[in-house]
Amino acid sequence: MKATISPKLLALVFANSLWPGISVQVAAASEDHHEATFTVIDLPGARFTGAHGINSACKIAGFYGDPVESGGMIHGFLLDRGAFTSIDFPGATFTSAPGINDRGDIVGREVSADGTSHGYLFSRGQFTSIDFPEAMLTFTRAINSRGDIVGNYRSADGVTHGFLLSCNRFTSFDVPGASFTAAYGINARGDIVGLYDNSAGTHGFLLRGGEFTTIDIPGATFTEARGINAAGEIVGSFRSADNVTHGYLLSEVELSSIDFPGTTGGTNASGINARGDIVGIFCDAEPCQINSLDQHGFLLSREDDGRNNDGGEANTGAVDPGDRCLMDMFVVRVRGPVELPHRIGRALD
Repeated sequence: MKATISPKLLALVFANSLWPGISVQVAAASEDHHEATFTVIDLPGARFTGAHGINSACKIAGFYGDPVESGGMIHGFLLDRGAFTSIDFPGATFTSAPGINDRGDIVGREVSADGTSHGYLFSRGQFTSIDFPEAMLTFTRAINSRGDIVGNYRSADGVTHGFLLSCNRFTSFDVPGASFTAAYGINARGDIVGLYDNSAGTHGFLLRGGEFTTIDIPGATFTEARGINAAGEIVGSFRSADNVTHGYLLSEVELSSIDFPGTTGGTNASGINARGDIVGIFCDAEPCQINSLDQHGFLLSREDDGRNNDGGEANTGAVDPGDRCLMDMFVVRVRGPVELPHRIGRALD
């Protein structure tokens, strides 16, 4: 489905932990709209499908649910060139796969038979379990091209903290004053995004160079940040005053809302690659949450704008970068209005 991302001139509040209350006005957006193509991602026969991570080769990671009559189990998946591959941690009762890097390494969460949640890394066909030391549970959510992993864990006192796993060393972190901190995305430069809770509600955050910056969409009842690419573009979601969930794209100069065309439910943007292609979910009805049973995945392919994809995540290959995602997915590019979005993917072998 051909669509546009329409930049909106909004005031974005950046409340730095060192200088509370600093307010920055986002620069005026140009009149030009960014052309984009939405594609629905539904695994055939699944109860729901969620797309959460995308790399420069347009490989997409996420998770899906079996029909209730088949047990309702949740599995991770990799979508590569139109074909789904199921990802199941050995012996687990639940597997998700929210993060993928340019090497094709995947991270996620698995629930063991005793009901405990663990993180994992799936690389070169091998699973490695990841547990923060002495944690009650561990979630791994994203991995960058250097192999740095972020997520969150729950300590013995029941508090949830963010963590970075780099060079086999864990670092725990908390947004100052937060009662809950979770990291959801990391780029090649080590910038981390996520969400935190405090007495004022739920907020997104950016952790860069050891300093936290709060991300709050003006007028929203909550904001979360879920993905960041090498250019520093951030995607996430927010809930407006009318209780509708919207995705957003935040760059250095503009803030744009993302809403899947024609849906009666909300939209969440979860991942963004170096070229700016975005994945996420949309729902048939509110509330639209990551584990909603009426959710569908989507790919939002933005037209090539000549951006410089530095930071170790540049596109490669003979395919024109402007067409790469749709070419790799074997999806026909839509060049005009259509009544329904194109749906991609075929059943598991």
